Amino acid sequence: MRLWAIVVHIAQRGCRIDFVTKVIKSRKKAINGTSATETSSAPEMQQLAPRVLVTCAIFEPGFRGGGPARSVSHILDSAPTNLDLLLVTRDRDVGAPEPYPELSGRWIPRGRAAVFYLDTRSIVQWLRLTAELRRKRITLMYVNSLWDPCFSLLPLILSVLRILPVQNVLLAPRGELSVGALSLKARKKRWFLRVWRPLLSHMNLTWHASSEMEAADVRAVFRSANVTICIDHTLPVLTAAETPRLHHVLPKFVYISRISAMKNLQVAIDALTAVSTPATFDIYGPLEDKKYWSACEQKIAALPDHISVTYRGELAPNQVVSTFGLYDAFVFPTLGENFGHVIAESLASSCPVICSDRTPWTAVLEAGGGQVVRDLTPAALGAVLARWATMSSTEIAVARNAARAAFLEWFRQQDRSNVLELVLRRIRLGQ
Repeated sequence: MRLWAIVVHIAQRGCRIDFVTKVIKSRKKAINGTSATETSSAPEMQQLAPRVLVTCAIFEPGFRGGGPARSVSHILDSAPTNLDLLLVTRDRDVGAPEPYPELSGRWIPRGRAAVFYLDTRSIVQWLRLTAELRRKRITLMYVNSLWDPCFSLLPLILSVLRILPVQNVLLAPRGELSVGALSLKARKKRWFLRVWRPLLSHMNLTWHASSEMEAADVRAVFRSANVTICIDHTLPVLTAAETPRLHHVLPKFVYISRISAMKNLQVAIDALTAVSTPATFDIYGPLEDKKYWSACEQKIAALPDHISVTYRGELAPNQVVSTFGLYDAFVFPTLGENFGHVIAESLASSCPVICSDRTPWTAVLEAGGGQVVRDLTPAALGAVLARWATMSSTEIAVARNAARAAFLEWFRQQDRSNVLELVLRRIRLGQ
């Protein structure tokens, strides 16, 4: 169902809780069934506890959306114990035709939070959810993404229309305002921002940036933006006492990320033509943009015979770090990252990163974590890959040790603050 059709339905009927209740009761058996682990509606909360509503398109058990889902999971886990936490997410993973088993249309307890798995095509679920969220004041609504129709635009519109009783909004653009991200479908995004700016100006809005770089991106588009910088700290320090030494006959490069134009995999493939010695390049990740991947396959087919490129499918989150540990370098010419969980995972596994300068990790990579490629062209990246392909096993071992050391030093310096706690404290203080 189109976004505006949902808005109209909710605006007409969402305010009438008695109507929604009648609809739900009449269809409860057909839609919900019963479950020992579910709750029939949003849990009753203590009146004085701040109520926080989190919206994100992808959440566990889904993983194809990349780092943001893990960030949100950690934010919930580390949030203050006095918060009433609700999260609304889609009932299926990116690109999945079917919902998660036994989750759709239900509130599921998760630690101290309750998670609602929404079928975005079900008007009945929309109406029921809206009615339940209207029961109590929402101190803070934490929206993850600027563009998502169902989990960003619609909640924000309902907040402006006072259909949802939201007092304050925290908006995390998740890298969507970087120069690289805005260059994709640029005309459409420019038009959207012209319409969207006035709407956002009617909210008590704080922006969540994961780095100084992302904060600068936000302020470049929204000049008077109130920005809170709080890093995504979702990674554990590995317990290995020393970096394992690899013994490869051929240099092994790897790419682990979503397959999309934003991640710029085609430049990495083109760059391999500059490598004159035999090398392997393995690709992992969900095929988010199948048209883009088709173009990648054509480029792979045109590579010289001494370059072996293999697509190895998707990895579950708990497989990523161990997989990085099998390779000599992670090649990641991304157009922009607000944080870059995958870069942290590579460094944590002692895998050096060859990366663009459009991430918050430039200083860490230049301090020993790998190499930064500022001229993001196949020729420039190819020259770097050609040099790494001729490194000796001893040189690779030194680079791997340096990568892990750079990660551990970065990790030691990080603030462990929770963004919800920071923003709610500033709201209390009137900042």
